[in-house]
Amino acid sequence: MSKLYLLGGENIYSRSAKQVNLDAFEGVPLPLNILVLPWARASFDNQYQKRKILTDYFRSLGASAVNYAEYGQLETVAEQMAAANLVYLTGGQPSILINRLKTVGVNQLLAAYSGVIVGRSAGALALCKQCVTTCRSNSKARIVNGLGIVNITLKVHYTPQKDETLKKFSLSEKIFAVPEGSALVYENKTLYALGEAYLFSQGKRQPFIKTCL
Repeated sequence: MSKLYLLGGENIYSRSAKQVNLDAFEGVPLPLNILVLPWARASFDNQYQKRKILTDYFRSLGASAVNYAEYGQLETVAEQMAAANLVYLTGGQPSILINRLKTVGVNQLLAAYSGVIVGRSAGALALCKQCVTTCRSNSKARIVNGLGIVNITLKVHYTPQKDETLKKFSLSEKIFAVPEGSALVYENKTLYALGEAYLFSQGKRQPFIKTCL
């Protein structure tokens, strides 16, 4: 079973979650080879500048190689994942990412992966059983199904302005909320916080530190 980092969000230009990434990278045997899945946006994040910024960022934290998986053949992605000891899922639109991962079959590869997985924003949401997202057409919050690799319902980019909606949703199920720059870590059926995190349950909010799933 892999170790998963569910990152609430990050500005990669200012490197606002540097400490979370360092924690994830330091737990990987050297040489650190990272495979990035940039599939959460319509453009696949294929603009050179963003890839270069992310690559430079990860190399500054100790990565020996940073490769990018192109959306396509499952066999090719499987080979890339087998050669990597950390897989990184970028942010964007959760519904797009979840659909693409399922369509190609990479969801099964992620579930069986034994290395470290870091999901940022939409990448984190996709890894969970359910996630709280905002509909682009009407700006209403909703709960959608993810891949189910971590058995929780997650809200990323959390701010206190979202409390009333999350309290309402939490009347029927527990919701974990993580601000930008913080993360939840899942390993050996244990979930714990790196930085600031909250648990919404039965209409109430409380700080979250650690639990067993």
